[in-house]
Amino acid sequence: MIIGILKEPDYEQRVSLLPDGVAQLVKKGLQVWVQQDAGMKAAASDEDYTRAGGEIRTADEIASSAEIILSINQPAVPLKRDKILIGVYQPLYYTERMQAYANDGITVFSLDMLPRTTRAQSMDVLSSQANIAGYKAVLTAANLYPRYFPMFMTAAGTIAPAKVLILGAGVAGLQAIATAKRLGAVVEVFDTRPQVKEEVMSLGAKFVEVEGAADSSAAGGYAVDQTEDYKNKQKQKIADSVAKADIVITTAQIPGKKAPELITEEMIRAMRQGSVIIDIAAGTGGNTPLTKNNETIVAHGVTIVGNSNLAGTMASDASKLYGKNVMNFLALITGKEGQLHLNWEDDLVKGSCICFNGTIIHERMKQPAA
Repeated sequence: MIIGILKEPDYEQRVSLLPDGVAQLVKKGLQVWVQQDAGMKAAASDEDYTRAGGEIRTADEIASSAEIILSINQPAVPLKRDKILIGVYQPLYYTERMQAYANDGITVFSLDMLPRTTRAQSMDVLSSQANIAGYKAVLTAANLYPRYFPMFMTAAGTIAPAKVLILGAGVAGLQAIATAKRLGAVVEVFDTRPQVKEEVMSLGAKFVEVEGAADSSAAGGYAVDQTEDYKNKQKQKIADSVAKADIVITTAQIPGKKAPELITEEMIRAMRQGSVIIDIAAGTGGNTPLTKNNETIVAHGVTIVGNSNLAGTMASDASKLYGKNVMNFLALITGKEGQLHLNWEDDLVKGSCICFNGTIIHERMKQPAA
């Protein structure tokens, strides 16, 4: 069996699998074809892949001959029927594209749809990449912020520490808390899930509470829609915190829907000049009305960074972690001798498969939009 690794679009610096992973697959008796320069931005050369036992091929060769094709983002090259495509495709958001894959007879596994269970942790691409994103969000903010993060007491005067507000205490938010605290900032955190309060406080941050949140325990770590009464309370609490903040990092997303608008333009106007907003939810519309994905703008004296792929800016380690997730998933769908084995009784195989045999099979994809 041939596994193909495609080069990602120009905006993406990661690669699905680094040479170490290729070597492991080759030892299992699999052939691995790698598109030329696929790992270049992640510090992996074509020579590295060749030494690991991979073969450098064109995108068309991979698309036509590989049984399993690895591509983090939706590939630009057209695929033939009966191919298996593995990556991170946000299928609830890009429903038309998923239907097109089904119509073309392509089997799609989207790893962001894996059930959030203990058994799936070793394949959890959302967590491995969000951890990096939270870390890099704080470093990006520190580079753009025209003041110190920690408090400094000098003969020339005292510098007050930066005040950081983090909206969302998932994996990205928790790593952002830890990083901001290490840099000496004062950190406040808002999340609709009261159960994360203990984790937030254990990292040394203050948890901003709003009563009456809808239960999100079954939402796989994502935000859920809230009542209008709660939204009004939430808006006022956030407005108060934003007005005091120097740095705001937003991470809130709802699967299959536009990201909730948590920060209004009025709130941005209330921030002091030189403040910074890092919007990790930019890829699904952003948590502010002014966010533009993959762009940095200045509005009302506030720098707003829209970047849904901060993990990609640390391409080598991001690819390493992502590749380990992929290798663990490949172990589920390939046998010891390297043959394909799709066990539909396995909740992880079934739960991450979007389309198979010309049909959308994922239960959440078949549900009508709310």
